[in-house]
Amino acid sequence: MRWEGQTLEAHDRDALPGLEKISGLVRTVTAHEFPGVRFHEVAARSALNEVPAASSVPFRWTINPYRGCTHACVYCFARGTHAWLELDAGTDFDREIVVKVNIVEVLRVELARPRWGRHHVALGTNTDPYQRAEGRYKLMPGVISALARSGTPFSILTKGTLLRRDLATIAATARDVPVGLAVSLGVRDERLQPLLEPGTPSARARLDLVSEIRTAGLPCGVLMAPVLPWLTDGEDQLEEAVARIATAGASGVTVIPLHLRPGAREWFMTWLARERPELVAHYRRLYRRSAYVPADYREWLQARVRPLLERYGVGPTPQRRVDVEGRQADIAPDAADPTADRRLPSTGRSTTGVPGDPESDYPEGSLPRSFGDGLAPRDAASAPTARTSPDAEQPRLL
Repeated sequence: MRWEGQTLEAHDRDALPGLEKISGLVRTVTAHEFPGVRFHEVAARSALNEVPAASSVPFRWTINPYRGCTHACVYCFARGTHAWLELDAGTDFDREIVVKVNIVEVLRVELARPRWGRHHVALGTNTDPYQRAEGRYKLMPGVISALARSGTPFSILTKGTLLRRDLATIAATARDVPVGLAVSLGVRDERLQPLLEPGTPSARARLDLVSEIRTAGLPCGVLMAPVLPWLTDGEDQLEEAVARIATAGASGVTVIPLHLRPGAREWFMTWLARERPELVAHYRRLYRRSAYVPADYREWLQARVRPLLERYGVGPTPQRRVDVEGRQADIAPDAADPTADRRLPSTGRSTTGVPGDPESDYPEGSLPRSFGDGLAPRDAASAPTARTSPDAEQPRLL
């Protein structure tokens, strides 16, 4: 692995037998409650990751306490990032989990720097901060506390019901710091879900989490993502999903079809050939030119989804966004005109987007409500010193 070239000799008396000596900045451990999984405990140099300037996501900074994910979602777009660690995007992504064990301490230092502008920080844009590993390492309470004490707005996107553990803390934090929450829920089929997302809580458990978040007085958007062509995009399937999400009390819903970036594409297609071989040719045609579905599929899905979102009251609402140059813009989707142009000034990018666009809108409740208030344009004077590396993140909607 790339970190093996670093040399730091240390003796850990609490390590498992044979692992007392740490080579580099890593200790590799196993745990009986995670059979087949190894945790590589890393002393991270930075906690805040700067989003590439070309990205259209409505935040400029992210935090990822983990690399790799025990959710083991077959389609996960982040699989390709494991290759930079000289690990594979398949089994290694699910079982070789990098844990930034000092992330809280590093984050406190970065947030205390005078240049930090209290920008919105997003969690869960790459790997899930509430994956099962968080139950072992308990990093998120410290991360939340550090952000709150510095007055930094933040958002969390997760499939993990472990967020329930920190719900009271998040609710208390939201009185002083803008907070956005979102739950990802794409596969409701009880037979299909454990095949595609073997390490995730059930759809029912995630809907219960949405209800608990709303009961706690917090907003909660839901990303119906990914919608899988020919597997979860049937008219009845979509309506049942939207209805149940609305009943759970979601603040808003965004529907996004599957995208297959390198790493995820190969792993997913292998799964498809094994589980649903009759669909392989269809997927090859659909994704032959891009990691994203073509425009005609997005438009077809939009035509199915838009009336459902409006009927159940979870469609787009006017929101505040900040473009890539730091300017604010009011966005008010015109439901009466599905062809209306919805673009941020000077960027030409879609603001609500056809579902599946890389720049698709986030659902209501998933971003800090006052996001953009007093936010200065990103420049050298307002940015903290963050590590730039070949594994720079490109967050996407999941």
